[in-house]
Amino acid sequence: MAKIESKSRTVLESLAVFDPIKSSPLPQPSTTSFRSLAISTVSDSQVRIYIGTNTGNVVLLSLNPNLPVAPVSSNGVAHRNSTSFVDSDSISKNVSFLRSVSVSSYSVDSIHVLPQLGKILVVSDGSLFFLDFLLLQPVKKLGLPKGATVVAPRLRSASTSDRSSLSDVGVNLSETTSSSHRFLQKLGSGIRTNGAKNKESDLQREGGCTAAVAVGKRLILVELLGNRVGRNDKDTDSSSGSCVILKEIQGVDGVKTMAWIDDSIIVGTINCYSSFSCITGLSTPIFSLPDPSTPPLLKLLSKDHKVLVLVDNVGIIVNANGQPVGGSLVFRHVPDSIGDLSSYLIVVRDGKMMLYHRKSGNCVQLVSFAAEGIGPCIVANEENGNGKLVAVATPTKVICYRKVPAEEQIKDLLRKKNFKEAVSLVEELEGEGEMTKEMLSFVHAQVGFLLLFDLRFQEAVDHFLQSETMQPSEVFPFIMRDPNRWSLLVPRQRYWGLHPPPAPLEDVVDDGLMAIQRAMFLKKAGVETTIDDRFLLNPPSRSDLLESAIKNISRYLEVSREKDLSSEVQEGVDTLLMYLYRALNRVGDMEKLASSENSCIVEELETLLDDSGHLRTLAFLYASKGMSSKALSVWRILARNYSSGLWEDPSKDSDISGREIAAVEASKILEESSDQTLVLQHLGWIADINHLLAVQVLTSDKRNGQLSPDEVIAAIDPKKVEILQRYLQWLIEDQDSDDTKFHTLYALSLAKSAVESFERHKTSQNPDVKTLMGTNISDSGSNSIFQSPVRERLQFFLNSSDLYDPEEVLYLIEGSDLWLEKAILYRKLGQETLVLQILALKLEDSEAAEQYCAEIGRPDAYMQLLDMYLDPQDGKEPMFKAAVRLLHNHGESLDPLQVLETLSPDMPLQLASDTILRMLRARLHHHLQGKIVHNLSKAVNVDAKLARLEERSRHVQITDESLCDSCHARLGTKLFAMYPDDSIVCYKCFRRQGESTSVTGRNFKRDNHNQTRLACKPMTLRN
Repeated sequence: MAKIESKSRTVLESLAVFDPIKSSPLPQPSTTSFRSLAISTVSDSQVRIYIGTNTGNVVLLSLNPNLPVAPVSSNGVAHRNSTSFVDSDSISKNVSFLRSVSVSSYSVDSIHVLPQLGKILVVSDGSLFFLDFLLLQPVKKLGLPKGATVVAPRLRSASTSDRSSLSDVGVNLSETTSSSHRFLQKLGSGIRTNGAKNKESDLQREGGCTAAVAVGKRLILVELLGNRVGRNDKDTDSSSGSCVILKEIQGVDGVKTMAWIDDSIIVGTINCYSSFSCITGLSTPIFSLPDPSTPPLLKLLSKDHKVLVLVDNVGIIVNANGQPVGGSLVFRHVPDSIGDLSSYLIVVRDGKMMLYHRKSGNCVQLVSFAAEGIGPCIVANEENGNGKLVAVATPTKVICYRKVPAEEQIKDLLRKKNFKEAVSLVEELEGEGEMTKEMLSFVHAQVGFLLLFDLRFQEAVDHFLQSETMQPSEVFPFIMRDPNRWSLLVPRQRYWGLHPPPAPLEDVVDDGLMAIQRAMFLKKAGVETTIDDRFLLNPPSRSDLLESAIKNISRYLEVSREKDLSSEVQEGVDTLLMYLYRALNRVGDMEKLASSENSCIVEELETLLDDSGHLRTLAFLYASKGMSSKALSVWRILARNYSSGLWEDPSKDSDISGREIAAVEASKILEESSDQTLVLQHLGWIADINHLLAVQVLTSDKRNGQLSPDEVIAAIDPKKVEILQRYLQWLIEDQDSDDTKFHTLYALSLAKSAVESFERHKTSQNPDVKTLMGTNISDSGSNSIFQSPVRERLQFFLNSSDLYDPEEVLYLIEGSDLWLEKAILYRKLGQETLVLQILALKLEDSEAAEQYCAEIGRPDAYMQLLDMYLDPQDGKEPMFKAAVRLLHNHGESLDPLQVLETLSPDMPLQLASDTILRMLRARLHHHLQGKIVHNLSKAVNVDAKLARLEERSRHVQITDESLCDSCHARLGTKLFAMYPDDSIVCYKCFRRQGESTSVTGRNFKRDNHNQTRLACKPMTLRN
């Protein structure tokens, strides 16, 4: 059994009723019953309805579909979505009887409207009849064999070939003498003519309609030509109708129903459904009918060029080739007749009309138009109109229905609170091209507002978000009462007037709760209401509803922020979103919104945030709007309150305290600020919390212009030495400052820190002297902003900079034990002896002392160092090992006699003998090596003189006829040049050629030849 869905949709409304018993326009109305029905649309204001009776009459009715429906009668007849019988008295005025014509004495089996011919085709008593649209002309009987039962006009698609294709395939017959046989021979096997011409072009020019006729056990394909026939009257019998038999398909028995699409004829017999090709005549089975089974029934879906075939109560849609497309449709009962209306199928049975949606298969509307047991019913729809009218016929009357406009259907569903079905309907219509995408967005917004007032806030916002035309300003009145800054931005549209005007969410919730209370009272009294049963069974609390409302409206505004909005609307969205966050105390979202790029109006929020204690949000908001001074003041207040315990620290469970967070946020603002007064004003409290943050503020490269170094240095607390040192280091190293006062100040600050650190370690640890004199003492505590010890930084700077005053620094450390620093300073002052004394005697760093002697570059420096080692003074023992090391490393550059004179008589001989012997051997080696070099140099000099003499001894004779080897001009008395390869050129060519390359291209400089000689004629050279 088919599942009958909720039939809440109103697709059809009753328009008119024709009851011959009451109006008696027909002869013998009491014995007349209706057997066939057809609709033809003439214009938007006129529709013709043709009715076939059991007595062989065709009745013509006229209907104006635009007339208003008569009001509901007193007996309670409903025209829309009615499940009661239609009252013909109330709406019979909308239809009028025009005339009736008798076709035969037997029942009219079917009526087909042929608009291309201006005719209607009637099947009665096994024959086909032509009638004009107004039933004014005499009835014309078509000359076809007796026994016609079913007719199917051909439905062509745009890509289908024309009628002449029917004669492309066939088998030759034996020759005959008749004209019909000659035409049959041309068309092929199974083709007959009915007095027609052979020239198909003449038939085509007349403009016809092709149809298939079931006659006995064959299908006859005919061309219906209307009023005009061929030019040769003997080929066509005008008295029997205008048609041409094109082809016959044999062996088709028991045809009950038929449809012809393009080149396929789908036939339903008592046993099966089959598809026949009108070109080849071949049959293709579609499927067999079960035994037992109801008679086959099919419906041509002309709009889609498909066919619905019925097997009992199951409908299957097939294409022109007989292939199923889509799923099956299961009807509640076996239909008497089927109609087609837009995306719906109309099924009539036993006085009831049901509308099924094609795609979903759901029954969307049920209309009872007659009592049960009324007998077979017929439904007809427009085949050539706009698809808005449907006629249903019982044996005794005809009821006309028209399609309710889509907008009215949607309104009706919304009034009944069938929101999902309303949206589904709009989506269907939009997919079928009957409704615009803008209307879909409009309906989503309308549904959203209805759901909002029904307290279903999440669903409401879901629909808001699906609407592309809804403006965010439409929800502003739900957040802030009018009048307000954004009142004029709210669109004054009430949609379809189905919901109350916008009101603050508190009022919406209160009104909704009152409605729930009333509904609960009415339900106890047995009265049904439209309130959601969930609310009636479990009434929600006001706080829960209000929280849900705010949360979901916030969700809508969050999505709206990403849209391209005007500046005024964007301001409203951001500001009101902050209001909603604050109402829910969503601190994280408030701070995220305030700290990001936003369009919040500060004047609307600062009092609200200040009074509610959301100072962090207010500080972020000030900063995002460029109000740095206010933002920094708030952060300073927060840091002071956290440290004093006036406020609970929100970050007490994290690794960083609230004070530090306040300092971090303040430093971010100051790093970008070029306002020097503002920076120095807040530098102090930030430095009290974190030195590194203060340094980042002073050394930031994010600001447009740098701060004045003099002002910064004056503003730094003298007690915060590391901040001063780091700032001076940044000025010197990163900013390449060459101001001597900054270099001197930096050196003095480092020196003072180094002295203090040295003395502090000396007092507390009392280490040995050598360790104290080294550079491994670290002053960097756990909170220092430097990673390297202060002495290391001092020594590096003293070595690298030449712009500080070494005397001032030396004066500062004179009384300390910073000997290495003193050595560096004495070196800057050029006091070599003091440097050597410190390195050799105080620090006992022989390697450094020897390296310094090498930098001096004089041999006497080594002698001076040797003398210090052997006679250290101040009661110290001679440093014989250091002296031996010096002689071993640099003895070759010392005078042996001076060394021997310098050596102390107390020095053990075994320490110096090897060194002195090596010095003497090296001395002799250098002497001999010098003599060899001298002799080699003399030999090279002699070779050069000989080569020069040979070059100058070459002779060449220049006469008046001598030519330049380059330009071939006479030399005459001109200045000329001669190259080593004896080529002669004038001085002009010599300047162009150069000294090293001759005319022949030889490069003498590369070949190590002498330079070219210049001469002036007259010049006589010996042979």
